[in-house]
Amino acid sequence: MVKPLDKLTIKGFKSIRELDGFALRNLNIFVGANGAGKSNLIAFFRLLQASVEDQLTDYIRDSGGISDLLYNGRKTTREMLFSIHFGVEKYGFTIKPGAGEHFSLADETTANSEAVLQAIKSWKLYHFHDTSPTAAMRHAEIIEDNRVLRYDAANIGSFLLRLRDENRFSYNDIRNACRAVAPFFDDFLLEPQIFGPKTKVALSWRAKGSDYPMQPYHLSDGTIRFICLATALLQPTPPSTIIIDEPELGLHPEAISILNELIEDAARRTQIVIATQSPLLLNHFAIEDIVVVKRSDGQSTFERLRQEDYPAWLESYSIGELWVKNVIAGGVAYE
Repeated sequence: MVKPLDKLTIKGFKSIRELDGFALRNLNIFVGANGAGKSNLIAFFRLLQASVEDQLTDYIRDSGGISDLLYNGRKTTREMLFSIHFGVEKYGFTIKPGAGEHFSLADETTANSEAVLQAIKSWKLYHFHDTSPTAAMRHAEIIEDNRVLRYDAANIGSFLLRLRDENRFSYNDIRNACRAVAPFFDDFLLEPQIFGPKTKVALSWRAKGSDYPMQPYHLSDGTIRFICLATALLQPTPPSTIIIDEPELGLHPEAISILNELIEDAARRTQIVIATQSPLLLNHFAIEDIVVVKRSDGQSTFERLRQEDYPAWLESYSIGELWVKNVIAGGVAYE
């Protein structure tokens, strides 16, 4: 078992010209304006996972090709370098562009290959943005797909059914968190249904005071997104690192407050990386948990905040208020 990811280096990747030996904690809230580079940091985690799953070629092709990944293009950047540390364990490699959109992998290093690679493979990057009528989370999935919550919560009905049957404590925590956000919500109705040779489960539910089986399409975008977030953060056996991009999207301010509590609780059991631009999401975290992402001279910069830099301000204002007032500078930068 390896320790949580505690240091990373990224050079020449997208808007990140150089991020050298950046330290991570158990809870890391990356906040910045649109275009600052938060999504590029999330993309770094996707790239690392693709590399250990032998899907790097597919990842680079789907990202537009090697030229689109190089910081300021081929004329500026000759190679991309990546390195991560888990305590004394290390994994890293260099990607060098070739002719056309070809590339080569070089200088791959790992101190304890199996433990490190398994930790990276276990990372989960959750993306619950799509809550449209065609979103997978609003439809049934086969009952056997229940061991790991998928990145888009496509199998949330099957996953919750397994928790209800095997880990009632965690299931109740998820249900109670959903009740706190949606007072009309009573419980999930996770009834397997036969579809020819397949048995599937959908995210049906029951409202308080009613025995009518409500369907996933009866849930608002914010409510179904919160259900997915609560399930990801309260799952009993979390991955080594959970990465979530803009979890606050579409949530009511009171739901964001409860989400903060779920994130803090999850960070006691695993490592959490959050990318956000919501001042409300900052309010309940320690200031050292927050990393400000800014765009300066065409590149992304990352700065972890320190308590000692804001002693007087924090006596009168929340962190979110300091962000809005630009005391913590991180708004849109015009270059």
